Amino acid sequence: MKMLVLLAFTVAFHITSAALLFIATIDNAWWVGDEFFADVWRICTTNTNCTVINDSFKEYSMGRVIQATMVLSTILCCIAFFIFHLKQGERFVLTFIIQLMSYLCLMIAASVYTDRRDKTTDFYYLTKEGSYGYSYILAWVAFAFTFISGMMYLITEEAEQSSRAGLLLLQYRIHIQITILPSI
Repeated sequence: MKMLVLLAFTVAFHITSAALLFIATIDNAWWVGDEFFADVWRICTTNTNCTVINDSFKEYSMGRVIQATMVLSTILCCIAFFIFHLKQGERFVLTFIIQLMSYLCLMIAASVYTDRRDKTTDFYYLTKEGSYGYSYILAWVAFAFTFISGMMYLITEEAEQSSRAGLLLLQYRIHIQITILPSI
């Protein structure tokens, strides 16, 4: 029963972190102000007046790093979820490793954005006055959730191994009682 509850929490954390990653990657609210909202893909002054971040921007390479690592983090999180559904074996360890890679990609994206955001106020003149938006906050929350779900997969692997070892010991005791003890 404990194993089932642990597994349910692990899957819930994984699904939540994947959903948060999708929202943080896609939605346009990493940096917001009164007259604009921006993300890693575009900067909008209204809902219809958006400028795609391209190589004409001074810090374009920074934006590409953030875009690539956010997309990679989301993809790795989804791959880890599908690997988890494979047959028994080392699936928990493999899922943990892929979740850890997703976690690291997300950490790189959010850290680079945080660092470059403060140093590049001339990135786009309208974005000088603003604050971090909810997509940015969701990225950091997904960072924590991805790490926690990865660690939960590792704990689940250890719990599964110990329950398998206990089951083998029980089978061995039953075997001894059935085959050896009656002959004594």
